[in-house]
Formats: sequence, C-alpha cells, structure tokens
Amino acid sequence: MHFALYPAGLAGILLLSACTESAKLPIESGIGTEPQLPAPVRNLIPTVNIAPAQGWPENALPKSASGLTVKAFARGLDHPRWLYALPNGDVLVAESNRPADAKGAKSGVAGWISKIVMKRAGAGVPSANRITLLRDADGDGVPEMRTVFLEGLNSPFGMALVGNALYVANTDALVRFPYQPGATQIKEPGVKVADLPAGRINHHWTKNVIASQDGSRLYVTVGSNSNVGELGMENEVNRAAILEIDPAKGTSRLFASGLRNPNGLAWHPQTGALWTTVNERDEIGSDLVPDYMTTVRDGGFYGWPYSYFGQNVDERMKPSRPDLVATAIVPDYALGAHTASFAIHFYEGKLLPQQYTGGAFVAQHGSWNRRPHSGYKVIHVPFKDGKPSGPATDVLTGFLSDEGKALGRPIGIAVDRTGALLVSDDVGNIVWRVTPAP
Repeated sequence: MHFALYPAGLAGILLLSACTESAKLPIESGIGTEPQLPAPVRNLIPTVNIAPAQGWPENALPKSASGLTVKAFARGLDHPRWLYALPNGDVLVAESNRPADAKGAKSGVAGWISKIVMKRAGAGVPSANRITLLRDADGDGVPEMRTVFLEGLNSPFGMALVGNALYVANTDALVRFPYQPGATQIKEPGVKVADLPAGRINHHWTKNVIASQDGSRLYVTVGSNSNVGELGMENEVNRAAILEIDPAKGTSRLFASGLRNPNGLAWHPQTGALWTTVNERDEIGSDLVPDYMTTVRDGGFYGWPYSYFGQNVDERMKPSRPDLVATAIVPDYALGAHTASFAIHFYEGKLLPQQYTGGAFVAQHGSWNRRPHSGYKVIHVPFKDGKPSGPATDVLTGFLSDEGKALGRPIGIAVDRTGALLVSDDVGNIVWRVTPAP
C-alpha cells in the first residue's frame, strides 16, 4: 500500500490496522449452512486491507473452472454494475455509481477511512447514470450493437420488465418506462412509481428490483444507512430491508427487515421462494460476520443491527432489543466474511455443464476490510429440493493480482440467449462471458 497517497495521520492509522488484526480461520469456515462464528474482535481502529483498483493488463482474463472458458463480451464500459437480460436476448447494463450528493455514513474514524477506501478500491468514479444495451443477435458472443438505451438516470441499479413496462430502481425512486420489444432506445420520460429511501446520507445507495411471477408486485432491496445503527435508528426507516411495492397504486410496505445490505434477488425456479444475498456488518474482526444468501419470508426479521446470523447478539447496539433478537431468522447459507456477495442467479440454461443446472451462481465483489482478502470471484452453490446441497465451488477467479491489486471486481450476473453466463466487472469495466470449454 502506498501511504504517500494519504495524509500522514491516515497512513499511520492504516499501518496500525494492518498490524493488529487478521483472520484466524480460513474463509471456508464461514461458508455453508453452519458457519463458524468466533468471538468478536473489537479494535479501536477497524481492519483495512484495500485491494487497490488496477484493471486488467492487455489480453489478461479471469481464471475459469475446469470445463469452462471465459472471454470479454463487452469492454470499455463505465463502471458496469448490474445486468438484465430481456426476453428478446438483448442485455441491459446499468453503468452507475454512488450519487454525487450522497454523503455516506459518518461514523468517526471508520467513516473517514471508508471514503478513502472506496476511492482506492475503484468506487470513486462519477456515476454515468445510464443503461447501455448490448445485442448479440446470432449468439456468437460478440455484440453487433451497443447503444445508450436510457440516460439521465439517478444512480440506477436494478431493472425488471413486466409486460411493456420497464422498471428501473434509481437510488431514490422506482421509475417506470414504456418498452417495446426490440427497442434500442427509450426517449420517453419515466414515471415515478414510488419513492425509495435516499436522502443526504444514503450510505448503501444500490437498489435492486424484481417482479413477482404475475407482475402485480415489485420487491426492492434497500441497504442500511450505517454499519450497525451508529447514526441512529431514525435514519434507518425502511432500510436494511426489502420493500414490496404495488405498481398500480404506488404504495409500498415493509416485506422483510433486519437485512443489513441486501442486493441480489432471485426466484427459485422450483419452489417459487424469493432469495436474496446480504452484505453483513463490519468492525468485529476479519472472521465476522459472514455475508449470506437466504430465502426471504414475508414479515421476517433477520437480525440487523441487534444480532447476526440468527440470535448472536451484537453488543455494540444499545439499547438492545431482546424481543426482536428472539425472532431473528437464521440465514440459509453463509457466503464468507466480508466477501461482498452481490448477484444471485439460479441457472436454468442448457449450455453449461450439468453440474451447474439448478444451482445458484453468486458474484462476490470482494473485501476491503479483511486480512487476507476474501471474495473477488464468482462461485456456484448446488441446490437440491429447493435448498443448498453442498459446498460452494469456484467458477471465476483471478480477479486479484499476486500483489493484492484488484484487476477486476465481479458484481452482476445474467444469462444470455444461448445459456452463457454473463458477469459484470466494475473495476475492469468489462462484461465477461462464460461458456463450456472447447
């Protein structure tokens, strides 16, 4: 780490952090249905272990699992975050970042460090505020068309098509646009369906959206405004939650809560259950708390900020809420501490090897506060009878250099018309395409 880039005081803090805490358990111990949960580690200075954003050298690629191969589907994008495949095969890419007017969480030293960390990790670029369309009509893995589909948005992230209505989750509102199959651009102004929690702080700004099977309801993820409620619970109204929105009426209700920073959303193809991925809290050590994926129950409470992974009490939260902790649901599957697990996609395609069918692909954006690093890869979790049925396996790796720099950071997942896996990489500014090895 090049401390000359930082103020001397911050350099000292980061150096102290680097010397005082590291993981005692392998990352695998925090993955699965029964992760190890060691005692919390409380330090004055939070652990900081940034993987500085570097980008990919020319002709370099991630490493794919045996039986798979990977190549670039689209390069030169502007911080591509989320992916959405339309029914006609077109792929939408949300090029987006934190809104310029969002202040982020201010929590003493941790908040001060966080701003520097995000910039260093590649998340400090201005938001392009647009959605780009990629069209690969013949399915050869080379888009014949790339065009600006929507622009002038406000830190867009999730997208969902219901009939001829395209819903876009901006950071502050769910917006509806008219869509016609085959359209390469939408010029009509969007109509606001419902406000979403944003405001001056807007710490976790990404909002994802998924439609119910019949299209009558939309479900939107909203992350917390803090690490563990330190800014006051009055700033967490309808946050750390999934909201259910009636698009016809524009009304919303709290569907599930206690989810610190939910992002990925997917319906299980057999059971119809809603699944989400959640980024858990920080500052209690490199081994805590594991991120996770879980089914989402209507009215369910998942612990944040009072407890984690069920009823493990977080002693930092005062006053405590034993009444809520007693109801906290244990997540279905842990994904490793600080892995920053974002997209989840249940694979129903026919192109990839049979072992991937029915399981969940998960994009792990990667840690900035664990020593050693965790995440920075795409994994696959097998499923049977609607539940995870075995250990996670690596699908794409190699996003970190030998020197600990981020060549890329995987975040979004979609499947194209052929069944190939698409992965957005917001440091490499690339969408990768994974197919069977020749």
